[in-house]
Formats: sequence, C-alpha cells, structure tokens
Amino acid sequence: MNPLPVSQAAVIVDPFSSGAQYAPEFASRGIATVAVGSLPAVPAAYADSWDPALHHRVLHFDGDLDQLVAVLRPLSPRCVLAGAESGVELADRLTERLLPDQANVPALAAARRDKGAMDRALRAAGVPTIAQICTDDPEAVRAWIDREGLRGKDLVVKPPKSGSTDGVTRVPAGADWRIPFDAQLGRINQWHNLNDRMLVQEYAHGTEFVVDTFSHRGRHTVADICRYGKTAHRGRHTVADICRYGKTDNDGQMAVYESLTWVAPDTPEVPVLTHYAEAVLDAVGLRHGTAHIEIMLTADGPRLIEINSRPHGGGHPAFNLAATGDSQVHRAVRWYAGEEAAPKTYRLLQHMTVLFLMARRPGTVSNTAALHGIRELPSYHHSAVRLRDGDLIEVTRDLLATLTLGFVVLAHPDPEQVAKDTAAVRAMEDALIVTPVPTGPGGPR
Repeated sequence: MNPLPVSQAAVIVDPFSSGAQYAPEFASRGIATVAVGSLPAVPAAYADSWDPALHHRVLHFDGDLDQLVAVLRPLSPRCVLAGAESGVELADRLTERLLPDQANVPALAAARRDKGAMDRALRAAGVPTIAQICTDDPEAVRAWIDREGLRGKDLVVKPPKSGSTDGVTRVPAGADWRIPFDAQLGRINQWHNLNDRMLVQEYAHGTEFVVDTFSHRGRHTVADICRYGKTAHRGRHTVADICRYGKTDNDGQMAVYESLTWVAPDTPEVPVLTHYAEAVLDAVGLRHGTAHIEIMLTADGPRLIEINSRPHGGGHPAFNLAATGDSQVHRAVRWYAGEEAAPKTYRLLQHMTVLFLMARRPGTVSNTAALHGIRELPSYHHSAVRLRDGDLIEVTRDLLATLTLGFVVLAHPDPEQVAKDTAAVRAMEDALIVTPVPTGPGGPR
C-alpha cells in the first residue's frame, strides 16, 4: 500500500497500459493515487502493467456512481484521470461530480468515446471528417452508400465504442460489407461494450499520424506526433508469413500495428496536423486532460480516424520521454501538482521507431533464438518480445493481440542507425519459422 498521505490524491480510472505511469510520477512529488477499476478484470494484454501496490487505495466501480462518489469525495481528489480507454467515460462522470471546474463539456461526453457521436460533433463544429454512418439498420447503410456514391469503393466497418483496433475491418471494393457488419452487431467487444450499432465509413487514403496532447483550461499542447508505417511483405515460410510490423491490413483487419516513428517538429505536416487536432479537441469538448488523436492526412487534408481521451497506450509516454524529454503523462502530473504549464509543442532529442510483431497466419513458432541479437543493436532502447519456441499463435487482428506477441523500440541521435537496426530486426525475424498446425475434423490437434 502506498504510504503517501491520501488527502488531495490523484484518482486514476483503469491505471493500466500507459495509465500505470501516472502513479510513480505523482509519487515522486509526494502525491498519492487512488485506483478505480471500471472493468471486471484487467485485460490480459495489459496485466503486466497493473500494480495495485502503487496506489493508496484500489476501488472497483460496480455501477453505483453515487456510492463511488461518496467514497472519493472525503479524499478531496486533485484530479480524476483516465488511464486506459475503458476508463474514459467513468473518469468524465466522476470529474463532473467531484471537480466540476475540471470537467470537460458534459453535453459532448459521448463524442469523447463513441465514434458515431464523435463524427456528429465534428460536423456540427465544421471540422472536416471522413464520410460515414453509424446505425444498426443495414438498409440505412445501403441507402447511404448509394447516396454517397460509394458503391464499388473500399469501406471500413468498425464498432463505435471499441478500442485497441478491436473489430476494425476493411471491406475491399466489391466485397460484402454485411458480413463484418452482421458478425459484430450485437456482440460484446473486448472492452465489455455492446456493439449496438456499427460504423461504416469510406476508406481514407493517405498517411496516418497520431497526435498526442495534454490540455488544461482549454489550452491544448502537443507532446509528440508520430507516423504509422508499413513494410513490404517478404520471404516465404519464415517470419514474413507470421510477423510484420504496424498499422496495415491483416486477414481482413485493416488496423494492425506495424511500425510507429516519431516526427520532427519542423516537419511540414506538423502545423497542419496540430491545427486540425486542436479543432478536434474543441469539437468534442475536451478542455482538460490527455488525448490520443489518430489522423489520416489525405489529398484533401487531415481527416479524423478517432480521438481517444486518455494517454497513448502501450507504454508510449515513457518512450516519448526518451525521444523528446517530455510526455503527456509528465505534463499532466506537473500541471495537477501545481507546477508549470506545458509548452505548446515539443522537441526531438533522438530519432525513435517502434516495431510491432504481427502474426499473418496461425502456427507453431520455432527458432526464436534468432531474436536474441536485438538487445545488441546500437539503437536498442527497449523490447517486450514474448515469442518462445513452441508458442501457438493466432492471426493478429487487433492491438491487444499484437501486444501478446511483442514489440521493439529503437532510438538513436542518427536516423540512419535506426534505419539500419530496423533492417537488422526484420532480418532476425525472417529467421523465425512457423509450422502450420495439423487440423482434423474437429479443428487443430
């Protein structure tokens, strides 16, 4: 149990994934944290980041908001922050009750979590968006496709309240969008939300970026901007058959992570992305806290993929600290600890890339010793590679599945060194072997 005084504690809702980084930072300033869990259990992919010993108290939300508020109010919390996507809505509701001066716009709460409401809020504010419809009525979708002239075009189908790319499916031109629509409608997703509607949207072409922000009193600051990347599919019967990196198509899922690279602040796209991100934040009423904003830079300008009103997941803030000397989490902690306001932008101290593993087909992995050289690379910064000989892997369809395989972080002042070591990591992965699992009438055996 955290021994710090609990008065004026920071309340963290679902403090796992990157949300786990709040507690140590607050503790370094003599501020205790109280953890509030909104889920029945921490998702398996994030279990390693959950440490109840970091917090003065651990509470669980059972649906009774009044009771939870009654327990928290005597602690005089200084802030309520969402640690992970699942905690966004509860953090909003608690802040309204406990710290109304820090509340984001209550009337726009749905727009900070539900992608359908998100799109409506942007349109109402005059912010350009991707053509889309959110409904449970397939006939409405069919009429919308005809009205928008999208028949015979690539489409995207996804749940409006999923997270970590769960259920995001690309529908190639000519394919039947009803298959993923019907398959996911009515399903309980990985974040324990009912898919009571589905979002169908035009497939946006361009380069995808993520803008990570911290806001206070409506003043928005950018902690970092990263670019998602893709790599060519190479090789046969090696890792190219089972592992690749970043946001790309994989077995019908179009948002599987491949690579992520930090963008220098003097890159021409940065002002365009920053201006658009600020417009998005205003449109959804986010005045306080962190956000993770995914944006496609198209030929017609930036278009929102989605905004997540919490820190960039997967441990990103700690990596960003090494890349830029700062992060969303550190900015938030400094502000709520009464220290200085965050700078409007960021600087790049060293070049950084994250490479994600991806399974392209199921099978049993062997020769994982080929990956042992990763830690010897000149730009090696961090890794969480979980593959072991004999592991049976499924096709990677979302971020949670990606995290069960692992990732590698490379960082160096020289971008050429990062590029060389990226190629080296991929060569090591190409030495991995996957053996298809024999199947019988009853499936794998």
